[in-house]
Amino acid sequence: MPATVRAFTTLRGPVGASLPPFDRFNLGSRCGDAAEAVVANRNRLEALLPEPPRWLRQVHGVEVAVEPGPDEPEADAAVTRMAGRPLAILTADCLAVLFCSREGDEIAAAHAGWRGLCAGVLERTVSSMHTTPADVLAWLGPAAGPSAYEVGDAVRQAFVAQGDSAAAFTATRAGHWLCDLYALARHRLARAGVHRVFGGGLCTISDPARFYSYRRDPVCGRMASVIVRMPGP
Repeated sequence: MPATVRAFTTLRGPVGASLPPFDRFNLGSRCGDAAEAVVANRNRLEALLPEPPRWLRQVHGVEVAVEPGPDEPEADAAVTRMAGRPLAILTADCLAVLFCSREGDEIAAAHAGWRGLCAGVLERTVSSMHTTPADVLAWLGPAAGPSAYEVGDAVRQAFVAQGDSAAAFTATRAGHWLCDLYALARHRLARAGVHRVFGGGLCTISDPARFYSYRRDPVCGRMASVIVRMPGP
């Protein structure tokens, strides 16, 4: 990662203002948690950053907000070339993918649950960047892992029909499959020309101490995956 770029994913605790079942560091404002707790948690996060993150109103789509404002646009990805402007993606099983240029002068972030991933949100994000795909680096955040994330036939067929590898799915019981979101994301990124891909392997479902998981706990908080191009001296 370029020296000018910082990226991380928050954990569900041990600090934070949210009470069970959102304990403790929930950053999602639309999952049922007390508004004052979310504000307190976001303030704690913002204190670590050059300015407040650009949050999105995520809808499992493919819209990309280029240079988003502070009004939470309806989109599932964002791109900026502004130094000091953090981008944030909220997840609790879906995959957050963070991008930067090799030179560190452009960053992006995408929310890729299976619907958005299948619809092409990663490809749309890459094509919305000024950076050529060969010079883009991508990092895959914590998500529902391939040994725990079970889906039905319809999900598998939706991907396979678009040329994604059937090897990303492992049969479990009649009509059901374990799904490897990481493998699907890597395939989609490679197809878009992005080959420097890092991360993957952290399962939200299997790690309740660190991660929220909607599949495991339908009433839960949200983590934030954040990327920022740090301002110069």
